[in-house]
Amino acid sequence: MTKPAFEITVHGMPGPQGSKTRNAAGAMYESSAKVKPWREAVKRAALDALAYDETWQPIRDAVRLEVVFTLPRPKHHFGTGRNAGVLKASAPQYPTGKPDTDKLLRSTQDAVKDAGVLLDDSVVTDTVAAKRYVLGGDDTLSHPGAIVRVCRLTKPKESQP
Repeated sequence: MTKPAFEITVHGMPGPQGSKTRNAAGAMYESSAKVKPWREAVKRAALDALAYDETWQPIRDAVRLEVVFTLPRPKHHFGTGRNAGVLKASAPQYPTGKPDTDKLLRSTQDAVKDAGVLLDDSVVTDTVAAKRYVLGGDDTLSHPGAIVRVCRLTKPKESQP
């Protein structure tokens, strides 16, 4: 596996993008109130990382986008009373409910592009995405957020005079 060309850790509640709703006046808006703060968190993390690389140019060649989303466990996964904070044996290992992985990926990919990591989101030809619970294994965080990696699939083109 190649070393990522770009990698960030984003803190915050991942927000899905995709479903739109029309209000009484006919204007369209995102159904999820979480999408705007999430996109801002991803963009801010990306811009902060790029601030240390004065030579960075948005990637224009084919890339693989890898994202591991870390989601909080629902309260009903834990016991009550003296077992408060103890994970129930019946609690699932993986988050199979909403938000959908593809919608989380869409909001994250758009924010990475908006930050100037990618020239356009069409350069993403491969994606690897996972949803995990907090502290649920490799590449998971101790709080909600995501680890985002962009890997070049081809060697960067040499600068031409």
